Amino acid sequence: MFCSLFTPVRAGQRIALLVLALIPCIPAFAFEFNDVAKKAKQLSTSSYKAPQKNISKALENLNYDQYRDIRFKPERAYWHADKLPFELTFFHQGRQFESPVRINEIVGKRARAIPFDPKGFNYGANKLTPHDLKHLGYAGFRVHYAINTPKYKDEVAVFLGASYLRAVGKGQIYGLSARGLAVDTALNSGEEFPKFVEFWIERPTANSKQLTIYALLDSRRVTGAYRFTIKPGEQTVTDVKSQLYLRENVTKLGIAPLTSMYFFGENQRSTTEDYRPEVHDSDGLSIQSGTGEWIWRPLVNPKRLLVTSYSLSNPTGFGLMQRDEKQSSYEDLESRYEARPSAWVEPSGKWDAGRVELVQIPTPDEFNDNIVAYWVPDVIPKPGTAINLDYRLYWNKSSQQRPPLSWVSQTRRGHGHLRKPDDSTALFVDFEGPIFKKLQANAKIEFRASSDSNGEIMEAHTYRNEATGGWRAALRVKRIDDKKPIELRGFLHTNNTTLSETWSYILPAD
Repeated sequence: MFCSLFTPVRAGQRIALLVLALIPCIPAFAFEFNDVAKKAKQLSTSSYKAPQKNISKALENLNYDQYRDIRFKPERAYWHADKLPFELTFFHQGRQFESPVRINEIVGKRARAIPFDPKGFNYGANKLTPHDLKHLGYAGFRVHYAINTPKYKDEVAVFLGASYLRAVGKGQIYGLSARGLAVDTALNSGEEFPKFVEFWIERPTANSKQLTIYALLDSRRVTGAYRFTIKPGEQTVTDVKSQLYLRENVTKLGIAPLTSMYFFGENQRSTTEDYRPEVHDSDGLSIQSGTGEWIWRPLVNPKRLLVTSYSLSNPTGFGLMQRDEKQSSYEDLESRYEARPSAWVEPSGKWDAGRVELVQIPTPDEFNDNIVAYWVPDVIPKPGTAINLDYRLYWNKSSQQRPPLSWVSQTRRGHGHLRKPDDSTALFVDFEGPIFKKLQANAKIEFRASSDSNGEIMEAHTYRNEATGGWRAALRVKRIDDKKPIELRGFLHTNNTTLSETWSYILPAD
């Protein structure tokens, strides 16, 4: 069955509609997740066909500023005239967005296409001809909802490029991203980037507090069906249901991937003069294992690719977090890194055995995402078998997930004054949390630290941090082989009781 990109027109309203093409579509019947899943399964039985490039040279050759000068008109937002709680605005094709994504609206459980309309855009100083605007579609879309004030619908989520999704809660600005799927990330064979090629968005009611979006994913070796239920608020929550199908075997399947940026911070100072103390969208990877252990790995900007992982069974959750929310830690009044959210993945049901993998890539600046974290299942079903892994995704700040007793608030690297300098590395780890208010004043707290075979721990001790009410662990370690990293672990302990999460640090090779 085929359908065009036309939609019914209200009486008295004239709209110039540009038809993309006659494209396959789901018949007009009651629409649900299984309809997209069937489409994904059927797609997996045929050879992959790359999306067709359909933009003119003028659009393809736009520079960054020229592309940003094409803006969707707020008054033309989808559902704006109907005064619904949610609205949609759209991204224009151009630059790297060479192929359109099909976007549909579900009304009364029936799907109909949302056609591209150039009248919805302000093109700024760009000189584009009618020919440049023929046969186009949308590159992606934004979701708007009033989370900061009832008088204005804020941008709360974005779907743009490959399978990328970003979202924010109240008082937050965009930072890290989520993706639908990661395939063969950080392998010598090269990474495959699946794309969302079609969306179906349920029309909200006058009282809706959540928005449901279905998506069809496609790539050379994987297809998939997704349902995103977005619930904006103090923390924006996205429930994700997915069903994947392999066309052929893959080496590594990254589930619920998160992508972020770490340039420099308290544990790794800038290599050049910079007025800002820290520059990052996230400062650590947090993991809650199925056994209840919490692990914190501070991020680094390594000199060469660094891939580490934690083997687990049925994890409770993991996330890339921005724990440091003090403006004075960044001093960047434009980028506002302190206002960027953390993202936490909470599996729905059992995920069985696998690993949380962290990829850290060298970056020379703050404009490249160089951090990726995702879940890799130990067993990947054969091609043609459905892979179902659902989860809840939290975008939050002060309400972010933390261990119940105490957690790492900062990791600092570097010696203070030394009478006799040596070749050791000093690390200072601060812990904060409610447990310290419950301990007796004379409690003896130890930092139980360990190193892999490439490190020798020369000194480890703890003392109270009077400024925060927490405790500080001081560690001095010597590297055996300068060409290899050191894996370090440590936690606070007293009277056979663990008081903190596990601090898990990798000291990259020099």
